[in-house]
Amino acid sequence: MRRSAVVFAAIFGLLVALAGCGSGGPADQPEPGSGAGQQGFPLTVRHALGETTLDRAPERVLTWGWGSTDAALALGVVPVAVPAAVYGGNADQVLPWNADQLAELGAETPTLLSNPDGGTTIPFEEIAAATPDVILAVYSGITAEDYEKLSAIAPTIAYPDQPWSTPWRDVVTTVGQVLGRSQQATDVLAEISTVIKDAGQRHPELAGKSVITLMDDGRQLYVYKETDPRVEFLTELGLTVPPVVTELPGEGEGFYGSVSYEKADTLVSDVLMIYAETDASLQATLARPSIKNLPQIERDGYAPIVGRPLVAAGSPPTALSLTWSLDAYLKSLASALNP
Repeated sequence: MRRSAVVFAAIFGLLVALAGCGSGGPADQPEPGSGAGQQGFPLTVRHALGETTLDRAPERVLTWGWGSTDAALALGVVPVAVPAAVYGGNADQVLPWNADQLAELGAETPTLLSNPDGGTTIPFEEIAAATPDVILAVYSGITAEDYEKLSAIAPTIAYPDQPWSTPWRDVVTTVGQVLGRSQQATDVLAEISTVIKDAGQRHPELAGKSVITLMDDGRQLYVYKETDPRVEFLTELGLTVPPVVTELPGEGEGFYGSVSYEKADTLVSDVLMIYAETDASLQATLARPSIKNLPQIERDGYAPIVGRPLVAAGSPPTALSLTWSLDAYLKSLASALNP
C-alpha cells in the first residue's frame, strides 16, 4: 500500500487496529530440483541493504510489506505467512484479490502476521515462529537494523533502491527470480500488459485525455505525480498527465505533491480521479468551495474510486490487484468522459 507506512497513514488515515492472526498451510512446492543443481541456483540477489544468497529455491516463503504476497500467489506459491491486511482487507484481514487467488489455488489462508500500522512494526517473534526459509520484503520499509534481525531468522530480500518505492513490475520479477520461477514471472507480466493494452483499445475515449489523481485528507489535497504507480497505470491506458501535475514539487519519496484547498482551482484536467474511503468522504471533497467549481466537477467529469479495497488496489497496483480492480477503474473513467 505503500511508499512510507508513515506517509501512507498520514495521507489515508490508516492506523487500523489488528484483530489477530489466522492459520495457514505449507507453502506450495517450487519446481522439481534440489540444491546447487536447481536452475538459477545458487542465486545472489543484491539489494539496498546488502546481498542475499540462496542455495536453492525456497519452500517456506514469508512475505512482508506490499505486493510480494500477490506476486508469490500469482506465481502459484502460497506463503506460510503474510502481513494482515489492516487496510482494504476482508473480515479475515485478507485482501480480496488474494482471497480469490487462494481459492483458485485451493489453498488455505496463510498465517497472518500482526501488522497494526501498515508495515512499520515488524513482529519478529511471529516471523521466527513461522520458520521461513526466505523473507520477501521487496516493497517495504525495513531498516538496516530490521534487515539484520530478519536475516538472523532467514535469508531476507529487501528493496533494490529506496524503501516503499519498488516498481510493481520489479516486485514480480524479483519474487519470480527468488522462487525459481522467472519464466512464470515473465509470463504473468506479459499477460497483465496484454490486459491493460486490450482495456485501452476497448476505451479509445481515454486516449490523450488528461487526468489528475488526488486524495483529500481533510486538511489539504494530495496529488499523485506522474512517477507514481497509480498514475503510470492510467497513462498505460492512454491517459496523459497535465503540466500542473508534472510541475508540482514532489514530497515524501517524490510520488505526490500537496495542494491547499485555496489552490485547488489550478487542478484543471479532462478527468479528475478522486480516491475516497467512503461515499461520505467523497461528498465532503466535492462540496469544498474550491473544488465544486472546478470544470471537471461542474460537468461530472470526475472519476470516484470509493472504498478501501479499491483504494488499496491501486496504492500501488500489484500482480493481482491491478486486474481485480481494472473494470471498476475503467467504468469510473468512462463515466467521467461520457457524463
